[in-house]
Amino acid sequence: MASLSFTQIRTNRNNNSVAEFARARPRTTWARPTRVGFKVFASQTQAEPDLSVTVNGLHMPNPFVIGSGPPGTNYTVMKRAFEEGWGAVIAKTVSLDASKVINVTPRYARLRAGVNGSVNGSAKAKGQIIGWENIELISDRSLDIMLNEFKQLKEEYPDRILIASIMEEYNKAAWEELIDRVEQTGVDALEINFSCPHGMPERKMGAAVGQDCALLEEVCGWVNAKATVPVWAKMTPNITDITQPARVALRSGCEGIAAINTIMSVMGINLDTLRPEPCVEGYSTPGGYSSKAVHPIALAKVMSIAKMMKSEFGDKDFSLSGIGGVETGGDAAEFILLGANTVQVCTGVMMHGYGLVKQLSAELKDFMKAHNFSSIEDFRGVSLQYFTTHMDLVRRQQEAIQQRKAVRKGLQSDKDWTGDGFVKETESMVSN
Repeated sequence: MASLSFTQIRTNRNNNSVAEFARARPRTTWARPTRVGFKVFASQTQAEPDLSVTVNGLHMPNPFVIGSGPPGTNYTVMKRAFEEGWGAVIAKTVSLDASKVINVTPRYARLRAGVNGSVNGSAKAKGQIIGWENIELISDRSLDIMLNEFKQLKEEYPDRILIASIMEEYNKAAWEELIDRVEQTGVDALEINFSCPHGMPERKMGAAVGQDCALLEEVCGWVNAKATVPVWAKMTPNITDITQPARVALRSGCEGIAAINTIMSVMGINLDTLRPEPCVEGYSTPGGYSSKAVHPIALAKVMSIAKMMKSEFGDKDFSLSGIGGVETGGDAAEFILLGANTVQVCTGVMMHGYGLVKQLSAELKDFMKAHNFSSIEDFRGVSLQYFTTHMDLVRRQQEAIQQRKAVRKGLQSDKDWTGDGFVKETESMVSN
């Protein structure tokens, strides 16, 4: 499609605070091949790149969004995120009955890079953290408390974007009640958690829905019939073809896709105790894998979704939020180059703090200056055009080889010299 800009909003949102925000700028094209590959060095008078984005009619000062999880657990930390300058905050996932949510401790485990690759489960491992596993559930705080904090945040920061992440069991009435109560707080959008890989699927929640397209279609129908604010569907990577549920979500009324949630994993076995990590009373359970190691996987999933959206929904303005291993501005730029409108960060904040957004913004601006991009839309989706099939790669290389042979100049071997054309043969190998 020409663009993945998120300008579509629901028609019955006129009484919502979101309507006060600026509408999206006109759509732009995906590819700008004349800009790619040419580094333009900024002069001292070059204007600062504009990091602001408009998604679903929601204006954000930058594309960096706090991903649903520990960084959005309560009023205090979400307020901190706004104060530090994050473009938007997605709160930790809530449901109607928090009493069913019981977390354990420890619930995290880390993977560090060792001298000979990855070292796990050892106190001696001091390398860079490249992987992070969690077995944490959704919010264990009362829904009433969370809703009061949403309302307080919107009252104190009316021009900032607060998104509620929600999840419920397979029950239409429960979904409708949850949506109604959450929307009354004034949140700007909803992210539907169809992707939590542990704990919740046992109750037919999270990834249990995201992995079943028929179930997903039904629940998306319930959600979108009730919601009056934009809805993002958060996808699980724990599926063969992530474009299938993404397609279903968009066809069922969702305005956007967020991808990816964590990857089902076993972090490792402690070779001293022979117990798995994270270890709770000697036992563990598979959990969600995140951090730097998942970044290439996330890029591939986002690329697949973006190409599907472009080819199948070309005349509609849906959006894409990239998630997975973002710790630098360059990491974020890669997601945007693949078509993402926004970039979510969760584990990165847990490792580096809320001030990370300043580094991300500065590094993304440096990237934009180096390529003479003035806005996010200038380069969003530009790299999608360079992905093709393996068969096409073979064809392209064969054609390129033939072209090089056709214009090849100079002698390939000493045996090729001739007495008659000696001067011309010499000239054929001179570069200036």
